[in-house]
Amino acid sequence: MTLVRLGYVAMSMQLQNASPSKTMTFAQFSKLKDRDAAIDKLERISVTNLENCLRLLRHNVANDIKFFRFSSKLIPLANHEELSDWKFMRPLKGILKEIGDYIEEHPMRVDFHPDHFVLLNSKNKDILNQTIKTLSMHRSLLKGMRVPTEHRCVLHIGGGYDDRELALEQFIHNWALVPQALQEMLILENDDTTFHLRDALYVCEKLNVPLVFDYHHHLAHFEKEEWEEEWERVVGTWEFSPLPVKMHISSPRDEKNFRAHADYIDPRMFMDFLSKIKGSVEEIHCMIEAKKKDEALFRLMEDLKGYPEIERVDGASFIVH
Repeated sequence: MTLVRLGYVAMSMQLQNASPSKTMTFAQFSKLKDRDAAIDKLERISVTNLENCLRLLRHNVANDIKFFRFSSKLIPLANHEELSDWKFMRPLKGILKEIGDYIEEHPMRVDFHPDHFVLLNSKNKDILNQTIKTLSMHRSLLKGMRVPTEHRCVLHIGGGYDDRELALEQFIHNWALVPQALQEMLILENDDTTFHLRDALYVCEKLNVPLVFDYHHHLAHFEKEEWEEEWERVVGTWEFSPLPVKMHISSPRDEKNFRAHADYIDPRMFMDFLSKIKGSVEEIHCMIEAKKKDEALFRLMEDLKGYPEIERVDGASFIVH
């Protein structure tokens, strides 16, 4: 048997006016003639985003959800080259401490998944430096919350650049340029177009990094390998992590748009995965990547009631026998 905990991404469909991703573009920033006033506005937006994160965490606790992905858009323009002098962490100390206190009082797994433009396998030095800067920002937020930073940030391997094998080796080469504190924060996932499961395992085993298995990505992009044959290797990448194995679950929107995420999770698809891994790990955390966010989680818990091998533990976790 295996304990399964469900999580969801960034925002709630149930909470009103609780977006953690309110933003300000650089064009909007530039239109404000008083730069100090413009920065004040950026800081107010950032604090509001984090206050909404705290509301989301309270919502999670009320619904037994112990796994949550923060938005990576909490701090607008944090890494913009024209704002390199902005000490954005200073005004956030208070709200970050509140969030940290709440997580300490109500333990839950929280993490990040930076946007697709965060590329560690780029040959372009400017892109690589910007990536490292963005990852440093994520680490600063975790440190501000007093959340242990190890294995809290999911990345794709990056672009194929017309030579997948070379792009894999470029990632390994660039890894040596990443500060150790950031290396320890990162975990990698297989993607749905370029780097399939065996590619991701190759890198993860070489660098001793945990692999987040994305089941939907694998179904959309696999090259003659059955994922079940590699599952033991996936689990092995988590051997020295303080956290349980993590995977991503989403469902295709339809056959024509197979890679696109559906609003909800197909319970049969999820059960197909669970039936093959149950008993292989004591606990697994499944991040729901569905358009309906927490509503998809609640519906999935309802849908799973019909399966005799599922033993409900609470509102967002269960044991599969």
